Order: sequence, then structure tokens, then C-alpha cells
Amino acid sequence: MKFAKTIAALAVGAIASVSVTLPSVAQDLIVIITPSHDNPFFKAEADGAKAKAEELGYSTQVYSHDDDANKQNELIDTAIASGAKAIILDNAGADASVAAVQKAKDAGIPSFLIDREINATGVAVAQIVSNNYQGATLGAEAFVEAMGEAGNYVELVGKESDTNAGIRSSGYHDVIDQYPDMVMVAQQSANWSQTEAFTKMESILQANPDIKGVIAGNDTMAMGALAALEAAGRDDVIVVGFDGSNDVRDAILAGKVHATVLQPAYRQAQWAVELADKYLKEGSTGMEEKISMDCVLIDETNAGSLENFALAD
Repeated sequence: MKFAKTIAALAVGAIASVSVTLPSVAQDLIVIITPSHDNPFFKAEADGAKAKAEELGYSTQVYSHDDDANKQNELIDTAIASGAKAIILDNAGADASVAAVQKAKDAGIPSFLIDREINATGVAVAQIVSNNYQGATLGAEAFVEAMGEAGNYVELVGKESDTNAGIRSSGYHDVIDQYPDMVMVAQQSANWSQTEAFTKMESILQANPDIKGVIAGNDTMAMGALAALEAAGRDDVIVVGFDGSNDVRDAILAGKVHATVLQPAYRQAQWAVELADKYLKEGSTGMEEKISMDCVLIDETNAGSLENFALAD
């Protein structure tokens, strides 16, 4: 009996001396996928989504598909394999992205799209986009006014597979085409690229040395056009962009660019995360799938308040 009590005591002591560490509960994962972070607009999206997700207690994985639909498809597979609870996506093509978003949905992972729509509804939970048409009309009105309602001009268009490129161009022309003395002498796609815009602008200038203005589908192309104009000694050409980047802000303050149109990339991405959080907790965002955010004209009067695609309060 005494021997049994001794064994029992030793057993209790041995158990007490063992430190048992229970496995920690992993944070729910939100995967964020955007185009290349070389473009400050897309970097602002990624930064905004990541900051808000981590503020709300999620872990994050951030990727870039580089506007390659095949790479995007692989990244969706990675998100599924990683057990993501939600995906925040600025997609790689309105048509090319539908199957990838559907695949995530079929795997039980809701997607929340930002900046660019896809050509399908009921696949993503939310599609939050800037009101590109409204923003384009603001930019076009500022452009026409700066041009004095007359003169030869150039339009640099974004990536043709991107719905926003067409919407912005339509918004521009619905305003500009009302003025018969505004003459478009060249319209070329520079695929959202600063380098390509520089090269295209050089060629256009050689063929059309008398241009008075350039209106671009985004700020990156506007900066490429500006560089070509400066290289040619043409500081008299009116330039208008679209996005609200810090680079164009600085060019506006320096008197080199007339205006741009702010679409709030940082806030848009944060809103997508907030909706994802609400959906995961409540089963609904409480909103329609298609959500539009109005744009704001940025010129010399308010450029000083612009920082990372957001206006200071």
C-alpha cells in the first residue's frame, strides 16, 4: 500500500514537471492580389488592404499578378491551398478573371474586387470601383478649359483588356467631342506604362509637333508623356492624368502637369477588407455587389493635400 502511494506521488510529480504547450489558433488569412507594385497606385491598394486586415486581426499574404491572367490563376490556387478566408483582388482582366474568381467561390472563398470589375455578377461578393466615367468627365472638363476649348491634342489610352481604359476614354470624349475646335491628332494605347508612354509620345511629337495638350488614361502614362515633352523642350503642352499619384501631385505643384483625377485606392482597398470582415462574421455585406466611389479633381488648388491616393481631411 505504501509502495503504491509512492508510485502515485511520483507520477503526479512527473506530470506537474512537464510543460504542456497547446497549439495556438492560427489567424484567419486574407490574401491580397493586385497588379505590379511598381505602379504606386497598386502598391497603395496592397498597403491599404494589408494594414486594415491586420488591424482587424487577420494574417495576410500579398501577391502581384503583373496583369498576367495565368499568374493570377496560380495565385488563386495558392490562396485556396493556403486556406484563405477571403481574397481581395484587383484583377488581371474583365473576362480572363471570371473563371479564377469562380474557382475561389467554388472552394468556399469569397472574393472582394477593387478598382476593376469583371464581366460577371454573382461570382464575387463585392466589386468596388471608382466611378471612372464621372472622374473622366471631371478631367476632361479641366483639360478643355486649360486648352481654351481649342487645339490639337493627344490621348494616351490604357490597357485595352482593362474595362477602366475604355470607360475613361469614353468619359473624356463625351466632354471633349462637344468642342469642334478640339482636334485629336493621335490616340494610342501605352498599356498603363510610363516607359511605353515615353516612347509613344516621342513618336507622336515627331509626327505632330504642333500639339497643345495630352490627356492620359492614368498618371503613369501622364508622367511618361511629360518626360518625353521635357526631353523635347516642350514645357508649353497641357497634361492631364488620372489616378492621383504623388508623382503627378508634385508635377502639378511644380507647374508641369495641369490636373489629375483622384480615385481613392487606399481607402477603396480598406473598404473591401471591412466588407470581407463583415461578410465572414455575418454572412452578408449588407450592400449590393456593385459599389461605386466618386472621384475628385486634383489641381493646383488642392494638390498640396494629396498623399498616397488620399486627400487629407
